[in-house]
Amino acid sequence: MAPVGVPSGQRSAHERRTYAALDLGTNNCRLLVARPNGDGFRVVDAFSRIVRLGEGLGGSRRLKETAIARTIDALHVCRTKMEARGVTRARLIATEACRAAENGADFIARVREETRLDLEVVDRETEAHLAVAGCAALADPHAEGSMLFDIGGGSSELAWVAGAARDRRSLRQRVRAWTSLPVGVVTLAERHGGVDVDRRIFEAMVSEVLGHMKSFADEVGSAKRCGRFHLLGTSGTVTTIAGVHLGLKRYDRRQVDGIWMNDADVSDVIEQLLNMSFEERAGNACIGSERADLVLAGCAILEAIRRNFPASRLRIADRGLREGILMQMMDEDGVWTSGRRSHA
Repeated sequence: MAPVGVPSGQRSAHERRTYAALDLGTNNCRLLVARPNGDGFRVVDAFSRIVRLGEGLGGSRRLKETAIARTIDALHVCRTKMEARGVTRARLIATEACRAAENGADFIARVREETRLDLEVVDRETEAHLAVAGCAALADPHAEGSMLFDIGGGSSELAWVAGAARDRRSLRQRVRAWTSLPVGVVTLAERHGGVDVDRRIFEAMVSEVLGHMKSFADEVGSAKRCGRFHLLGTSGTVTTIAGVHLGLKRYDRRQVDGIWMNDADVSDVIEQLLNMSFEERAGNACIGSERADLVLAGCAILEAIRRNFPASRLRIADRGLREGILMQMMDEDGVWTSGRRSHA
């Protein structure tokens, strides 16, 4: 746990249960601070910044100094927020960029020295299960199975979740198969280009992802799928697609998290994005200049998933690793009723 907050004796019992979850990925630095509330939790603070920690990592295998500086600056903001909210328990995870970089351990040590935050580099299996824990509640409760995926900056996780959402088994028992693909929006865009993306480049990206996915697709290809089988996605890619689909003038999580999109609507948005220039993508309120060169790489990963696991519906989750971390910590601390202790 990172040494954040003030001595517990100076806080009320309610304030002593303040949790923080930080997810440092290849592209983003995200923080959620929350307190238990009823059968769930209430977010009391949040932070998200695109830091592109993994910029250029695919070629050099090292984190660049400019990327490190951007990331440490964002982590200082996170530290300040956690201290201000009196966080009593935190889990701060780092994913693919720190796993893959030759200087990843040096970066973790530097973060500890400069920000007094202890980052935990998690393995791919842990990352996949945390993604499941964070958004599995959005699965169709009447579906016997779904394919959950998280498209990241440097890797993408997929999990075949069997059993209905009301299944009493733990989520870990319900995850029948999972994989982590060594490709994300940053790595894919850097290899193929993200500014001027024509259909030939797009298909080349899809083909690369299909190659990485082949063994997993073969493994679960014969798994039973009921008529209500669906995809469940969490990432900037799918939330962007949902925002464009809804025609939002400004991104609004409340309108995006949990919505269903049918297969034809997803295809229409991808087609729309392919027909946009880089400037048009950058000018879209749900994309912006920071994601304009990454969104089509994300669409290519999504397209590969759709081709391997056809489904008539996709549910969009604007939630994921941070929510999974928070639920796991609160569950371990027994802050909910005993009946809730079945999702970890």
